[in-house]
Amino acid sequence: MTDFSDIYYASSDGRLPLYARDYGLPQQGSLQGIPQNGPAILCLHGLTRNSADFHDLAMHLKGRYRVICADQRGRGRSQWDPDAINYQPLIYAADMVRLLDYLSLDRVIVIGTSMGGLMAMILGTMARTRLVAVVMNDVGPELDPAGLARIASYTGKTPPAANWAQAAELAKLTNGVAFPDYGPDDWVAFARRLYTENAEGVPVLAYDPAISGGLKADTQTPVVPPDLWAMWDALAGLPILAIRGALSDLLSARTLEKMAQRHDGLKTVTVPNRGHAPMLDEPEAIAAIDAFLAEPRVSA
Repeated sequence: MTDFSDIYYASSDGRLPLYARDYGLPQQGSLQGIPQNGPAILCLHGLTRNSADFHDLAMHLKGRYRVICADQRGRGRSQWDPDAINYQPLIYAADMVRLLDYLSLDRVIVIGTSMGGLMAMILGTMARTRLVAVVMNDVGPELDPAGLARIASYTGKTPPAANWAQAAELAKLTNGVAFPDYGPDDWVAFARRLYTENAEGVPVLAYDPAISGGLKADTQTPVVPPDLWAMWDALAGLPILAIRGALSDLLSARTLEKMAQRHDGLKTVTVPNRGHAPMLDEPEAIAAIDAFLAEPRVSA
């Protein structure tokens, strides 16, 4: 028996088969007060990542919630898009609405890392009535240019790996600043999430290099609606938890403070010794997510 089942469905434009992991329905019986008909959790990954990023968190939540972890088009087991202009958060968000329709899910808690958090804000305008709550992982309505430049420096440009040891070294090279306490075993595990294995047993990055087409050529910023603060303000009334890595170069402490000023009741937590972005397996992140999900407005 596997930890999750496979979901295959059509993209919002009907052209691509997309994939998601389904960690199953809540178990019967006592679930810490969480009703059986409570909201599902939809996990949305970052720019170059995929559904595997959320495995540890999903296993922690499994049995209490139905957890769905999606591979966006061009990542993981979802098909690559022959038209790179479609690699942008607005279209990804439309794909997620299609996934919710396919699964007949009317109430979800969205957990979004980096680009996934931008998608959560977009879903707040596309499908607001379906959102019960949002967890924003190291992203906000204002993106630090330093972090954007770092991400753009390797997206679609990472050299090929000859073996898994080299894949781990490359993962460390591009992400080491965010995880300064990781050891060799951690980087192997990280690489196993970031890469897949081809028929010859060689690791290859689990994303289409063309996803960099979703970055504006002039500024290397994501193609998203221009006024993200307006989208943030539109989430007023929704319970939101904002998680920040203490070393983050994408979400500044100042932006997090501004987010709290403009969203009454925002819950925040800063994860020590983490940059962009926490893996959400850190004790501080797990504790904050558990407490947030236990709030009556979120779990009902």
